[in-house]
Amino acid sequence: MTELTGGPSLPQERRVVTAIPGPKSLELQARRTAVVAAGVGSTLPVFTTRAGGGVIEDVDGNSLIDFGSGIAVTSVGNSAEAVVRRATAQLADFTHTCFMVTPYEGYVAVCEQLAELTPGDHAKKSALFNSGAEAVENAVKIARAHTKRQAVVVFDHGYHGRTNLTMALTAKNMPYKHGFGPFAPEVYRVPVAYGYRWPTGPENCGPEAAAQAIDQITKQVGADNVAAIVIEPVLGEGGFIEPAKGFLPRIAQFAKDNGIVFVADEIQSGFCRTGQWFACEDEGVVPDLITTAKGIAGGLPLAAVTGRAEIMDAAHPGGLGGTYGGNPVACAAALGAIETMRELDLNAKAKRIEEVMKGRLTAMQEKFPVIGDIRGRGAMIAIELVKDPATKEPDAASAAALAKACHAEGLLVLTCGTYGNVLRFLPPLVIGEDLLNEGLDIIEAAFAGL
Repeated sequence: MTELTGGPSLPQERRVVTAIPGPKSLELQARRTAVVAAGVGSTLPVFTTRAGGGVIEDVDGNSLIDFGSGIAVTSVGNSAEAVVRRATAQLADFTHTCFMVTPYEGYVAVCEQLAELTPGDHAKKSALFNSGAEAVENAVKIARAHTKRQAVVVFDHGYHGRTNLTMALTAKNMPYKHGFGPFAPEVYRVPVAYGYRWPTGPENCGPEAAAQAIDQITKQVGADNVAAIVIEPVLGEGGFIEPAKGFLPRIAQFAKDNGIVFVADEIQSGFCRTGQWFACEDEGVVPDLITTAKGIAGGLPLAAVTGRAEIMDAAHPGGLGGTYGGNPVACAAALGAIETMRELDLNAKAKRIEEVMKGRLTAMQEKFPVIGDIRGRGAMIAIELVKDPATKEPDAASAAALAKACHAEGLLVLTCGTYGNVLRFLPPLVIGEDLLNEGLDIIEAAFAGL
């Protein structure tokens, strides 16, 4: 049986023995400030020594409950046995040859797994990269090569990365885009089905938002000019927005009808995070291309574009790749992560996390009117905070205060959202239910202390 805790020597318990951050972390933070660029932020400046299961241990001996998973990366834990075993064995054999120079089996094996796991029974191929942004950028390249068109359509509240093209695709200015332009051209943004904030209510949101988006694409861009439509099936940094039912299938059908490549950006939502292998499966959407990263390799840098073989083969030989893309150690880790997901049925585990979290959070919403909306699926859950439930005015200050209060008690949580007013919860899928409930106790106490 795969070990959940990252080793028996790492107790699965919260332990707060100093102020957070503690004195040793503060010393390291001073060293960091002297040599690390100020533009590289940190949610919580505690310096990690060990991590696994549902906890992160710092240099001061504190053990924090992890509701962040390194931003949805360590879904199988920070030191899953199969990931460590396979990566260690690969390290001993060789660290790099460059797949574009002399290939190796691990890259092929990962592509075989992706062909099997991603939605649809059509012939599929993949190309491997280093990061989510790189995967999205290459998906656009492939779509342009296939369609011989240039325009790319994206959505309000979307996030796709920090490269020049993916900053253009991303909706939020601060901190992702501010001061970094000019950006890549031929990018067009249309409305998304944000049910909680839709003017005529969530029940009308899906069809109305789809009609608006399609109308804008048709009139302002021209469907015949669009190479790709790129969307997150659950929008991540934009606030864990689940597009209202019917929206994604309608947009996918519009793409199909007009020869447009439909790209599902599953970088944050993929690999069991939402209780399915991929979030687009919820409404039976089969994308032409799917981008993955984050949870794919248990913490090692790996990303992929997977899709219809005829589309993936549109790029000329040598047109895709990169020195480190599909690094052999990262590929070994990915095979270990997928092994763990299968062995432990982490889709079922994600659904149980959703059941526990939504039950507790719904009870909190009845007591604390600052909680305007609870949303998400699996272990990708968020609460949107508002100053007044009637006006839905965003309350970013409360989100920041709650995160700070949780951090002080030894619970790592993250914020997000276009308005900065969303608390998002991304616990490792292997977290113990006792830790999950203890974390929710801390969140409830933080609301009571607002």
